[in-house]
Amino acid sequence: MALQKNVKIKNRKAKFEYEILDTYTAGIVLAGTEIKAIREGKASIAESFCEFNDNGELFVINMTVQEYSHASAYSHNPKSERKLLLNKNELKKLEKEVRNSGLTIIPLLLFTNDRGLAKMKIALCRGKKQYDKRESIKERDTKRNLSRIKKAFNN
Repeated sequence: MALQKNVKIKNRKAKFEYEILDTYTAGIVLAGTEIKAIREGKASIAESFCEFNDNGELFVINMTVQEYSHASAYSHNPKSERKLLLNKNELKKLEKEVRNSGLTIIPLLLFTNDRGLAKMKIALCRGKKQYDKRESIKERDTKRNLSRIKKAFNN
């Protein structure tokens, strides 16, 4: 598989499971073979979340980056924790929100920017209740039906 110029790996469940309050773009600290595997598109953020350690650093947990296909014996651990890079004020604000309000930080999108660096769009979220999820499903079905009617009307 060839390396891709623009990589966009989405967390599709995030908008359904969580109510998104605020978004940030963070850099990621990666090993050499990890960035190559991401550029191949062999990463998943579906089950991942972010957590602060004791030093106030933000880490993404449970993000899977498959081993790089052309790597030697010195490859990376696919499920290891990876440090996220934000400025100090953003980190303090996020940590305060998570500690006091019981909110969660969820990765929404893993992408490479125009310089080829891996970035992650993270969001401060609140978990949705069951009835909120049903409401989301109803809205989605209504939009789908409306677009279907518009399409039939235009033809």
